Amino acid sequence: MNALPDRRLNAYRPDLAEATLEGAVTAERYVTGTPARVAAPVAALRPRPDESAGIDTQVLFGERVRVLDRADGWAWVKSDFDSYVGYLPETALDMAVTPATHVVAVPRTFAYCGADLRTPAAFALSIGSRLTVVGESETRGTRYFTLEGGQSVVAGHCLPAGETAGDDYVAIAGRFLETPYLWGGRSGFGLDCSALVQLSMMMAGRSVPRDSDMQAAGLGTPIEHGALRRGDLVFWKGHVAIMEDEATIIHANGHTMSVAREPLAAAIERTGYLYQQPTGYRRPV
Repeated sequence: MNALPDRRLNAYRPDLAEATLEGAVTAERYVTGTPARVAAPVAALRPRPDESAGIDTQVLFGERVRVLDRADGWAWVKSDFDSYVGYLPETALDMAVTPATHVVAVPRTFAYCGADLRTPAAFALSIGSRLTVVGESETRGTRYFTLEGGQSVVAGHCLPAGETAGDDYVAIAGRFLETPYLWGGRSGFGLDCSALVQLSMMMAGRSVPRDSDMQAAGLGTPIEHGALRRGDLVFWKGHVAIMEDEATIIHANGHTMSVAREPLAAAIERTGYLYQQPTGYRRPV
């Protein structure tokens, strides 16, 4: 299994796939691959098949991937959602791909061993996790969905696949406040700045690039500082923040090590010695 020169695999630039993958895998195999879905609650995509390697991004329970290569217990995969590639353990995959019927719509929830909150939690699930529901029941007034694996989730924490959590992605981002910052993280358990943008917009029905440089290069249209309003994005080199209103941002950041809100002016002043002034502003609509 050869390492990929650009592990983002030209996300949103399929025209470059063949050149990027020369010596790694044929362009045809890159485009097709073998369909699979993520069977772990959250699976890290790494730049090489090594648990000690850093995390580039994460894929969520039930998300679809394409397996491009496998060896020594590792799979090299490409996300169907944002075209990111990386290595993950084969045990994190399920090759039996069944259609998702629902998506987790709250930042975090549990899959229980039975349809009762008093039963042990089998595992935790992040917002955006895709579920295949095979039944439902009610216990003491709470409805539960039964998953194909036999676990149960609170029905009120889910939406039917294809529905959104609303069109106000800023309000969705606000639900992540105080979630821990995690470099490469892309879940309700921990996430980085660009993942906050991507996940929030995903739950509002939009598919956007994973990394801040991709978002800065082509998401929406450029605007001037003086035109900033709710929902606009502010970019620094290697960082992105969401405007909650004309003066306040929400961002996952390494200063508080969490998703936090703060005045934009204070953030610019605080980070100036490291990142200088923002590199641009964009309206993602």
